[in-house]
Amino acid sequence: MNVLFQHQTLGDLMAGFFDGTLPLKDLRKYGDTGIGTFHTFDGELTMLDGVIYQIKDSGKVTIADENGTTPYAAVADFKPDMRYEIDRPITLKKLRSVITGMVRSKNVFSVIRIDGHYPFVQTRAVSPQTKPYPRLIEAADGQEEFETYNVQGTAIGILTPDLFDGVSKGGFHCHFISDDRTFGGHIIDYIVDDATVQIQTIDAILQNFATNHEDFMQGEIDYTDLAEEMEIAEG
Repeated sequence: MNVLFQHQTLGDLMAGFFDGTLPLKDLRKYGDTGIGTFHTFDGELTMLDGVIYQIKDSGKVTIADENGTTPYAAVADFKPDMRYEIDRPITLKKLRSVITGMVRSKNVFSVIRIDGHYPFVQTRAVSPQTKPYPRLIEAADGQEEFETYNVQGTAIGILTPDLFDGVSKGGFHCHFISDDRTFGGHIIDYIVDDATVQIQTIDAILQNFATNHEDFMQGEIDYTDLAEEMEIAEG
């Protein structure tokens, strides 16, 4: 069975719960591929082939400290059941349309990996926050953006059914990391022209909560305008 493990929800992150509540060494038990963020909202988390990378707001890419924690992440053991070759330039918007038409169903989660050559990639990375934490929409305001050209790399994404918008990001939520591990982040835009798209259909989702974190367990979560804020912040 293909299981997507998710710690906390994107809705909780949007509401400003940025405390790391799951050790990264425990996250690795549940998958080898995925996305998320770090304690205090300190950069973008990209897991590829079992290695967790941290893309900081400076643009620097490092292997994450295994003693670190995450407030939100979604990972799976990547076992693709579909494959598609790209042999001509295609934009992010167009490729997402193609992938949406390819997946076995839009009613289930899919994990997507795209390896190849990108003539252009634009990303962003969030900055660490201090308590009292703001809502994500405020924390993401003025976030650092980066561009690179003519790069080999991998895009990792999760396609979420609209029904689960709030648990995750309805539609696509994708991160990028270059093969030389010098560039990455949350994807804003790209062009890809020579790559392999692999898709994994998810059979079940394991939703994990921070039951050991008192602030979360006793907190009042304001989900007002959640969908609108998520669209602005996550794209």
